[in-house]
Amino acid sequence: MEEMLTMLRTTADRTSDLVKSVRDDELALATPCREYDVKALINHLEWAASQFESVSGDGEFLPPKEYTGDFPDRVERMMAAWERPESWVGTSKAMGGMPKPLLAHMALTDLAAHGWDLSRALGRPYAVEETTAATLLDFAARMAPTGRQRGAFGEEVKVADDAPAFDRFLGLIGRDPAWKP
Repeated sequence: MEEMLTMLRTTADRTSDLVKSVRDDELALATPCREYDVKALINHLEWAASQFESVSGDGEFLPPKEYTGDFPDRVERMMAAWERPESWVGTSKAMGGMPKPLLAHMALTDLAAHGWDLSRALGRPYAVEETTAATLLDFAARMAPTGRQRGAFGEEVKVADDAPAFDRFLGLIGRDPAWKP
């Protein structure tokens, strides 16, 4: 739990810092996540942060809402929820009985993938530690078929076997690590 919590915190902070750097004139930029421009991507991040906060505490599945520009506040509330030990125990009824540690991996995947999407759209750096990249790659390798079935992951993008772990993770979830606007 502690190692995963550290990875979540670092990734949440990095993604939040990137969101805070977005200027109004960048909201319409395209992202590697084809269905989202920058504004829609941040809106998704807002919803996901609230969703993972809710399900960590046996809350309901939340419907998406309109963009509010408050991702940094929402991700802080999400992190506060995951810092409670009980958030790591049991399953989530709202998420079909998924084990809560699996939900934490899903939150990490969402933050890292969409943080990278945002960084590419904005032309800003986004680094992920090797331990986090290895965890993401392992999770994506196990979850890719289900993720694709449920529309969470795109079709795999072939990436060299000797590419960095984060690039291989991106390929598994349907991102081209070489994507440029």
